[in-house]
Amino acid sequence: MCAIPFLNFEPMHKLIRSEIMQSFQDVYDSNWFVMGKKLELFEKEYADFNNTKYAIGVSNGLDALHLALKALKIGKGDEVILPSNTYIATALAVSYIGATPVFVEPDTNTYNINPANIEAAITPITKAIMPVHLYGQACDMDAIMVIAKKRNLFVIEDNAQAHGATFNGKVTGSFGNANGTSFYPGKNLGALGDAGAVTTNDEDLQKEITMLRNYGSEKKYNNEVIGFNMRLDELQAGFLSVKLKHINEWTKQRIEIANKYNCALKNIGDLVLPIVHQGATHVYHLYVVKTKNRTELQKHLSDKGIGTLIHYPIPPHLQKAYSFLNYKKGDFPIAEEIANTCLSLPIWPGMTEENIECVCNAIKSFFK
Repeated sequence: MCAIPFLNFEPMHKLIRSEIMQSFQDVYDSNWFVMGKKLELFEKEYADFNNTKYAIGVSNGLDALHLALKALKIGKGDEVILPSNTYIATALAVSYIGATPVFVEPDTNTYNINPANIEAAITPITKAIMPVHLYGQACDMDAIMVIAKKRNLFVIEDNAQAHGATFNGKVTGSFGNANGTSFYPGKNLGALGDAGAVTTNDEDLQKEITMLRNYGSEKKYNNEVIGFNMRLDELQAGFLSVKLKHINEWTKQRIEIANKYNCALKNIGDLVLPIVHQGATHVYHLYVVKTKNRTELQKHLSDKGIGTLIHYPIPPHLQKAYSFLNYKKGDFPIAEEIANTCLSLPIWPGMTEENIECVCNAIKSFFK
């Protein structure tokens, strides 16, 4: 019995425990818990990390996408193009502002939105493209930005899973007009609760989003627009500043684990391993394989004490929440095939050689 969880925070958090506790004490002793110096510092640090002029800390990743769309004045009667293979939050953000999500099939190798399919989905009411850097791999942003410029469309990157990934040397979350990211605990850069941010190089958008997240107010009790309470609190900002110092090392570990999986699991049964697009980097928020024997493999691994997850078993177009769009099974066959065959293996900073070997041996024993 291996006893390997799908995700284990302990090695990471043990390493930074004293730093986290000091950050907590700083906030506790300051008696300032919302919109303070910790938030200002983290916003500067994350903007620098993401190679953007601005980062605006918000309550979570979904709110980050919502605010980005809202600030770009996208709304009712507009369409936003997004991948058919994504977590439902991407579509929910579009629905929040009254626009219609228009799904486009992913590339069969990378599982990210396929730029070759975008043009056919553009209509006179299309306002934006929302690429998702799924599982940690950068989308083909050069091709997407060419289309957006040609058709005069906004780009809003969903960068929740790809902190620090790049396409042709440029960091994800720095291509679009305004981009949303999540710091949910399980993300590569994770808070100790819900948290998110919007990144942008546009000063006007930065001012608008900063105002929208805080009741539509620049000055206390003066509300310029109808805004929201979507702020990132001081505690989470402080914790994120601590973790940001370590993310490059943790990303290096994720890539090393993925490379070991790649070597050990090559040509095993019908297992399809991750493929990285030329020009892209992958930070392996998730290590996702595909097999037609997923149910049996997942049970086999579970019986041996190895945790796995399925990201995501039901694509957005088949969710009950989006039944009003009148999609049916077979409308997006690539996304549906991925949903039916994908399996995420354990990958987290602190995994040992023994852990990795145990996972690989268990998979090999299944296919034998």
